[in-house]
Amino acid sequence: MKMSRRARRMERNHKKFKVPPLNLVALMDIFTILVFFLLVSSSNTHQLPTNKDLKLPTSKSTQVPEETLVIAITPKDILLGGISIAKVESVLHSQENTVPKLIEELMYHASSKSPKTEQQGRITIMSDENVPYEVIQKVLASCKQSNYTKIAFAAVQKAIPKM
Repeated sequence: MKMSRRARRMERNHKKFKVPPLNLVALMDIFTILVFFLLVSSSNTHQLPTNKDLKLPTSKSTQVPEETLVIAITPKDILLGGISIAKVESVLHSQENTVPKLIEELMYHASSKSPKTEQQGRITIMSDENVPYEVIQKVLASCKQSNYTKIAFAAVQKAIPKM
């Protein structure tokens, strides 16, 4: 069967403007490198749980924080693992040198963990910079009484100027 002039012209144009196939091998290589980069870069950082009520003090320390149990002391509450344990005002005005409810909760956490964990006795304290020192002192005494003797304080890392 004979093709019309129009059909021949259309066939010729389709051959001229044929789109080359997409090279997926190069695209897959790029995505593989991107995934490896994201995995490696995300594993080096450890983020402490954030609390919008806390304004942490600044520090020049370059040490990376470890994953431990966290006590957060906001201007109003003392939180252990995000759960309110006591009010700062009541702890400040109490005659005791410790926080009994905090000792009870810390002992519960210590008993629920296996003794083989290397985090035994480690705790991180995130305290607002405006919390009275007497409250922090009572929290520290409670930690000591509960056998949490390796205590770290959380702070915002300040940029160290290069010389």
